[in-house]
Amino acid sequence: MTTDLKTRLQSPAIVTAPGVYDAFSALLVAQAGFDAAYLSGASIAYTRLGRPDIGLLSLDDVAQVTTAIRERNEALHLIVDADTGFGNAINVQRTVRLLERAGASAIQLEDQTSPKRCGHLDGKTLIGAAEMAGKIRAACDARRDSGTLIVARTDAVAVEGLDAALDRMDRYTDAGADVLFVEALRTRDDMATALARLSPRGPLLANMVEGGKTPLLPAAELQALGYRLAIFPGGTVRALSHALQGYLASLHRHGTTEPYWPQMLQFDGLNQLLGTPELLAGAKRYE
Repeated sequence: MTTDLKTRLQSPAIVTAPGVYDAFSALLVAQAGFDAAYLSGASIAYTRLGRPDIGLLSLDDVAQVTTAIRERNEALHLIVDADTGFGNAINVQRTVRLLERAGASAIQLEDQTSPKRCGHLDGKTLIGAAEMAGKIRAACDARRDSGTLIVARTDAVAVEGLDAALDRMDRYTDAGADVLFVEALRTRDDMATALARLSPRGPLLANMVEGGKTPLLPAAELQALGYRLAIFPGGTVRALSHALQGYLASLHRHGTTEPYWPQMLQFDGLNQLLGTPELLAGAKRYE
């Protein structure tokens, strides 16, 4: 990476981070020209477990995927969703150390109770603001590189209301959070209120979930409002799901993949994407 994520967030252009769930999806994000990606816990649950985002992932699940992504791509700014930190403040410290070593550029922690659930599902519950502030302090103390950012997320809008959510975020910022994430804001006015209060304290993250509770806005409009980082966490899995449903329906109907060829890569095309010719050529040096 030519600059770290902290420096990148200070540049005029908003950071747009598509969601990824494995090394292959992260490779496609990089090849599409993005300089950042968001490793979505929900998307790992969808693709690794075939289950919804209801707190079923372990730290090992997230760390293994982080390691695989970083081994394949050294340049992406990788924001890693660490859910609740997988326990109390001591667990949070282990989480931060492990994910930082695995290659996370930023580590996101949220103030839900465990087991957590997707921020755009109903029925969430929260830990106390003081406990969450302690987790943020623990995370900051555990990181070995000040360039590794700690993202504080609050889910309090749905539980305690907007004012309480902003109060919580003030406490998390005081505790050392580098990036501020108020989840599931309901309206543009709520987004503007959060930005007006919090943007002087640090860069804000906008979460764009197709069909979720927050208005879905283009990155340029989010930038104009004052957001510094926009994540599109589940879009890749939704696009993949739609494409695979079409492919499988066609195969089931025709008994062959030929009618679907215009919508898929052929064998050579996939190998070009993966860099197979270059890899094989490089191996010849060792024969």
